[in-house]
Amino acid sequence: MRIPIYQIDAFTNERFRGNPAAVCPLNEWIKDELMQKIANENNLSETAFFVKKENEYELRWFTPKGEIDLCGHATLASAYVINSYLDENLKNTKFTTKSGVLEVINEDGLYTLCFPSRKGKQSNPPEALIKGLGKVPEEVYKSRDYMAVFETEQDILTLELNMDELKKLDGFGVIVTAKGKEVDFVSRFFAPKAGVDEDPVTGSAHCTLVPFWKDRLNKDKLIALQLSERGGKLYCTDLGEIVKIAGEAVAYLEGYIEV
Repeated sequence: MRIPIYQIDAFTNERFRGNPAAVCPLNEWIKDELMQKIANENNLSETAFFVKKENEYELRWFTPKGEIDLCGHATLASAYVINSYLDENLKNTKFTTKSGVLEVINEDGLYTLCFPSRKGKQSNPPEALIKGLGKVPEEVYKSRDYMAVFETEQDILTLELNMDELKKLDGFGVIVTAKGKEVDFVSRFFAPKAGVDEDPVTGSAHCTLVPFWKDRLNKDKLIALQLSERGGKLYCTDLGEIVKIAGEAVAYLEGYIEV
């Protein structure tokens, strides 16, 4: 079996920056076990698979360790592949996913993800979170992920990370965030249980980050920077139940998988 594969750098307009995602268009669904093996072989934070169904696409995401319920950069990358290689005239792509119907709007190469808001609830910091980050956060919130709020960008950059401790936490991953110097807010994201110690740019984390910083800064429109080694900038809008997350993308690789 021959499966097309594209590798796209998302939330950037420069190759080797942003967050790389693998995208595999399928004519029909293959076995879950095979998709998981492909994701593990790719060894990227996410591999996306999609199948066209009438005017929409069914979309699924896999980390090297398992399937997840929501992924921003691989959704952006999937829309980029559809617009660049499969349907140049499609400007509004709808994906049916485990998190409902997600919409991606392409406006001259700026892709806007319309994702569900996931506002966190304030929580006491678990011991494993403090040990895993090496610092005590000012506040902690919980949605799908834990979100630890710190005072400064420097706090975010100088964490003394212990992934074995972070693996002990319930939930999917850990967001750390602080007010930005040159942008509205900054963040990092860790998901060691999913085989991703640090994710370069995490769209789904902004479903929790955006409503928090909207309330904290009293702004509906926010510019965010993820402080990973590759880095990525996101343009965000809070619409209540929906969070808009916009960014660019660039192609790195096009080829086929032989399975």
